Amino acid sequence: MTTVRNPVLRGFEPDPSILRVGDDYYLATSTFEFHPAVRLHHSRDLKHWTVLGHALDEGFDLRGVPDSGGVWAPSLSHSDGRFWLAYSIVRTMDGDDKDIDNYLVTAEDIRGPWSDPVHLGSRGFDFSFFHDTDGTHWIVGVQWDQRPEHPSFGGLVLEQYLPDEGRTSGTATVIHQAPTLIEGPNLYRIGEWYHLLIAAGGTGWNHAITSARSRQLHGPYERDPAPFVLTARDAPGAPLQKAGHGELVQTPNGEWVLAHLAARPVLHLGERYSTLGRETCLQAVRFDEDGWLRLADGGHHGALEPEFDVTEEESAEEDPAEWTEDFGAPLDTRRWSTLRAPLSPETADPWTRPGWLRLRGGHSTASVFDQSMLLTRVREHRARFETRLDANPRSVRESAGVIAWYDRRSWIQLQLTWDAENGRHLRVVSRDEGRTARSEPIAVPSGALKLRADLEGAELRFSWASPERDEWDPVPGTFAAWTLSDDHGGRLRFTGMLLGLRADDLDGRGWSADFGCTHVRFDPGE
Repeated sequence: MTTVRNPVLRGFEPDPSILRVGDDYYLATSTFEFHPAVRLHHSRDLKHWTVLGHALDEGFDLRGVPDSGGVWAPSLSHSDGRFWLAYSIVRTMDGDDKDIDNYLVTAEDIRGPWSDPVHLGSRGFDFSFFHDTDGTHWIVGVQWDQRPEHPSFGGLVLEQYLPDEGRTSGTATVIHQAPTLIEGPNLYRIGEWYHLLIAAGGTGWNHAITSARSRQLHGPYERDPAPFVLTARDAPGAPLQKAGHGELVQTPNGEWVLAHLAARPVLHLGERYSTLGRETCLQAVRFDEDGWLRLADGGHHGALEPEFDVTEEESAEEDPAEWTEDFGAPLDTRRWSTLRAPLSPETADPWTRPGWLRLRGGHSTASVFDQSMLLTRVREHRARFETRLDANPRSVRESAGVIAWYDRRSWIQLQLTWDAENGRHLRVVSRDEGRTARSEPIAVPSGALKLRADLEGAELRFSWASPERDEWDPVPGTFAAWTLSDDHGGRLRFTGMLLGLRADDLDGRGWSADFGCTHVRFDPGE
């Protein structure tokens, strides 16, 4: 037996799509506006997971998409000797309107190369593939209705995919509707039944998984008599909140496993904030005597340490909780992400000054095009991010430093900049729902500096030092890390906190900053 510690993918890793091929488990997660897109993970024992890479990397460009737009809910499957990956690109989220394009790419190897995308239409989002036993292929997803007097979530629709013609049939059938919000559907044929796994209640505190079933592919689908397969909506103190949006996989010995998203919130003044975003968990499940899906241990609350009847691989590798980047090789995109598009070699240059990354300044934090920023996902509520910075700003429009990022309206940065009153100095600049705050300036000596960000639950602290000194000078005050969460503000937000390096050149004159050895540590507190 293997005991798994949830979440198995920690930090911003939502909307898991899980698959087994032989003895290997693969799992894809959403990336939204971040690049590369669609993170791919691998395990052989369900306990130890590593990031293999991304399906949408070179040549993939999301410039112009809104915050929390971009790539939603990938669906990973395997049929006809190939991996299939369906995904949505959300290009507009404006009131009743959503502009969405759905695509399919395939590959013989999970590491690629992946095919050119096939357009699957723009009917809605959360589309997943179902490969029936008769050799036909289907997509099931959410149909969006933009009419203000109608429910936006217009039901779950089924449409055939014709691989020989590289297109969908063009005719979709509504197979399930509900009075409440439902999305994230996945179809499975188990025995004589078609089982429909459904995300319900929206991806917040009321999130849940429900199910329905039919003996016919096109329905009618009978709703599960139990209200939920999985939820934490009735348990606000449970460690795994927002549990929902799941997929099933079967082990070689026939055991069923549910992969789902959840969140581990922190408290600030009694309110919950999911600063790490939505994470990926696993649960042991079974089908009861009436044929309905249930958690193996009963109830509908997810377990922190479920057990699975699989053999644990003692030599298995995991992505480390502590690592150092010395910029001696091309950037490892399994660790580092950028916004919407890759940074060009001219923008992120590790060659001109060995051991340093020369980051040419980019657009402001408000841009949906060319920001110059390198980010890594925050995986625990206690984290440290430390780097060296060598830069010489000569204008209020030039700055560089360490940033804690959620999106364009929510971030906190310790930045090195210049102005006529203070000369070269450090200060903390933050944005909260569009409002910008600036701390008092801190005079610093010329030359390189060491910068540090420490995350401590709902708070963030900064400090700095000269390279030759072991003592760190704290920046006065603490800063509101809880604002960098899904739950802050009045907008829909779906990602998570990231820490990283940033350079701004708002005059576009080619100014750059050099970042040296960078150390990252996540403390699970166990």
